[in-house]
Amino acid sequence: MQTKKRFDDVTSRVSFPELELEIMRAWEQEQTFQRSLDLRQGGPRFVFYEGPPTANGKPGTHHVLARTFKDVVPRYRTMKGYYVERKAGWDTHGLPVELEIERKLGISGKQQIEEFGIDKFNELCRQSVFEYVDDWRRFSERMAFWQDYDNAYWTLNSDYIQSVWWALKRMWDQELIYKGFRVAPYCPRCMTPLSSHELAQGYKDDIPDPSVYVRFRLRDDPTTAILSWTTTPWTLPGNVALAVGNDFDYVKVKQRGARGAPPDRDEYLILAAARTGVLHGEFEVVERMKGSDLVGLNYEPLYTYLVPEGAKAFLVVDADFVSLEEGTGVVHTSAAYGADDLRLCQEKGVLVRHTVDLRGRFLPEVEKFAGLFVKDADPAIVKDLEERGLVYESGTIRHTYPFCWRCGTPLIYYALDSWYIRTSEHKHELLKNNAETNWQPAHIKEGRMGEWLRNNVDWAFSRSRYWGTPLPFWVCDDCGDVRVVDNAEELGLAPDADLHRPYIDEVTLECARCGGVAHRIPDVLDCWFDSGSMPFAQRGFPRQGREPFEQSFPADYISEAIDQTRGWFYTLLAISTLLFGRNAYKNVICLGLLVDEGGKKHSKSRGNVLDPGYLFETFGADTVRWLFCSVTVGENIRASETSYQEVTRQFRLPLWNVYSFFVTYANVDGFDPDAPAVAPAERPVLDRWLRSRLARLVEGVDSSLERYDVNGPVRAIAAFVEDLSTWYVRRSRRRFWKSESDADKLSAYQTLYTTLVTLAGLMAPFMPFVSDAVHRNLCGGASVHLSNFPVAEAEAYDEHLEQQMAMARRFVEQGLAARDAARIKVRQPLRSLAVPGEPLPEEIAAIVRDELNVKALVFGAPEVTLDTEIDEELRAEGLAREVVRQVNDLRKKTGLNVEDRIDLRWEAGDGVLAGALERWSDYVAREVLAKEVIRGRGHDLTGADVKVEGEDLWIGLRKH
Repeated sequence: MQTKKRFDDVTSRVSFPELELEIMRAWEQEQTFQRSLDLRQGGPRFVFYEGPPTANGKPGTHHVLARTFKDVVPRYRTMKGYYVERKAGWDTHGLPVELEIERKLGISGKQQIEEFGIDKFNELCRQSVFEYVDDWRRFSERMAFWQDYDNAYWTLNSDYIQSVWWALKRMWDQELIYKGFRVAPYCPRCMTPLSSHELAQGYKDDIPDPSVYVRFRLRDDPTTAILSWTTTPWTLPGNVALAVGNDFDYVKVKQRGARGAPPDRDEYLILAAARTGVLHGEFEVVERMKGSDLVGLNYEPLYTYLVPEGAKAFLVVDADFVSLEEGTGVVHTSAAYGADDLRLCQEKGVLVRHTVDLRGRFLPEVEKFAGLFVKDADPAIVKDLEERGLVYESGTIRHTYPFCWRCGTPLIYYALDSWYIRTSEHKHELLKNNAETNWQPAHIKEGRMGEWLRNNVDWAFSRSRYWGTPLPFWVCDDCGDVRVVDNAEELGLAPDADLHRPYIDEVTLECARCGGVAHRIPDVLDCWFDSGSMPFAQRGFPRQGREPFEQSFPADYISEAIDQTRGWFYTLLAISTLLFGRNAYKNVICLGLLVDEGGKKHSKSRGNVLDPGYLFETFGADTVRWLFCSVTVGENIRASETSYQEVTRQFRLPLWNVYSFFVTYANVDGFDPDAPAVAPAERPVLDRWLRSRLARLVEGVDSSLERYDVNGPVRAIAAFVEDLSTWYVRRSRRRFWKSESDADKLSAYQTLYTTLVTLAGLMAPFMPFVSDAVHRNLCGGASVHLSNFPVAEAEAYDEHLEQQMAMARRFVEQGLAARDAARIKVRQPLRSLAVPGEPLPEEIAAIVRDELNVKALVFGAPEVTLDTEIDEELRAEGLAREVVRQVNDLRKKTGLNVEDRIDLRWEAGDGVLAGALERWSDYVAREVLAKEVIRGRGHDLTGADVKVEGEDLWIGLRKH
């Protein structure tokens, strides 16, 4: 063997964060990312879509989670020979950006924005989305998420906006877009409606709200009242009808002494027969009826604000949405503040009116509550009704309630004009395309995502805001004709013109129908439509040609967290289905959320968020990535400092120690990986076993990643490394220590070298830093990310051998348990172990004997039985083994290298210990690398006084 060092020395005291920074510098100097693209140019394409983040805030640890999975699969596919373009993207529009600028300016609401100036406000919005781009880029590079930032797409660019306009124009031409007066979830703080997928992102659990049972007294019989229940008292001033189920059974009960009723006379209440449990105290049923018998009854209005004379209102109507699961079986209906309410009142010709303005405050005409925010008005309304004897019962209910997903304001349901896309008419196509998509985890397809699609409603896509893609709808002032444009040239503008408000608002068109003047409607687009358009808009399709788009559509793979089932995942699916008849992605990994040790979602307000920079500096990005990949996909991840420490302790350090062990001894012996290989059949059994395990690992990791299973490979690699460290290397140490350079030693080096290089390739998608460090050192400086993914050596498979070794390890485990029960140390040799079953091959049986320190392994016994009788000969050998341990401890304390030979002296009394050392001196010399073992003290030695089985012993050594 050569004496020259082939590999750079590797210390066992590694700093993984410092190692990662060193690898990052190498990547930058060598342009490794670009070289990985160039290397695969012309190969088969694998298409990955980056879900665009908004760069007006700094990235957090939850972004590490998503970007880890976004990186793992493209790295793997690149190593498999595919050309994987990594086009970065930035989501630049919408409420998140506007709210941040409002906060910085110290203003709030649309009025103050317009007073400040839309042009100045939008310019600040534009600037803000670039503010943290460099931070995002550094963050992504630090965690080894490789992307092409120099050619990123930006949703604010004119080219991108015109592609979005094209999509809207095509939908308009297909009669998929309409304007409707409908009830939508509405944020009074942002003064804009929300789409159903935005609504889904803002629900909070266990929110307190009023629970009020209200009397609606009959106009012709004031002693009788219809009882109804609500959790939104603020809608009561807008009440116009009561709804009942035509076929439901109702009762009229007589009761005295209820809250709010005259104490000295009976009152009569009407409610569903199935809901009388809500009544307090005794009551008597005096009449039974069907809901249809109640229809048409008039009642006294609670409030008469804004009711035109002669309007149809304050009557009982039948409805199909009445339930007997809660309340009284009678639904209070305020037409403008509930989707079912509005539909019902429009069908029945009942008055529709607003009592609340767009800021969520009561109109001046609602005198008692004028100017109050709806939620703040709840107590005042309940008190007013209570004073008038109209409250039967009031209290508090805790339930799930929607809040604005960005500003946190409680949402209300509000009737207003908005623009919609007819997604509900294409529910079948949406479900079909979703069914053809591979979801990980699989249950999301028909579960969360499927349920969302089955309950699909039309997409409310217009927003009454400022910083967003302007809707390209021009409406004629005279005849109302609508014209939809799809490019800047059609407006007489340059292709790269700024198409944002307020400049676009100044553009007028001549009406093609009547010649009048058409102005653009002031609304902007739901920013989720922007991000859902990225498959074609990032390519400037169709203006920039078809080929770039068609080469990159649909995506082979995307990944985000589970909340995106009702966000980006949905908008991609919906837009592509309507425009192209298919989903925009074939495979998707849907991630869980980051939570703390108590199971609570990471939140800045809770103070349980770990800064990603701190995690990278403390544990290393590889550690964070590995932890995230090890948790079952779709489940929430309990991420704490302890969990990152466990990854280091249980996986990273054992692997690194194996690598360090190999390099240390390989350099001592001048191992040359290019030397002729020992024939596989001639290698010792441990090497053949490890090669079989490695081949099975490669096959398993490869096939799992091919199926977009990330968890399986991580767990398999972790189990393999444990076997490698605690079985193969531990069992093979003497083969590396020994002085003779025979075929056995060469086989051990070659087997472990191949294993480490292969492991570097398998781990590259998950731990890109340490895998590259190992690969570079073992493979002459070559980056693992420019190599091919490992291929399993089919000829190395030996299932029978693996089964035999597994049996041997079970015998060892059982034998150690027997030793432990007998309180006998492993260093003490024993005569025999009897085990059940057929005999194992001698090579494997020898391993069992050595592991358990027994002289014989006897097969065919009914159960594992350990012979625990110790004679003098066995006792002497046990003492010698204990001395070996003491000497090796002293070697370490002295700071000797593993390969250093020593001179050893010892001194003890004339007891059993001295006799054992005299008899076993050759064994001791081999085990501690001593040139000579001499009884008696000497000079210039490092010595120590120790106890061995109760006897005093002095040992002294020096480097030979």
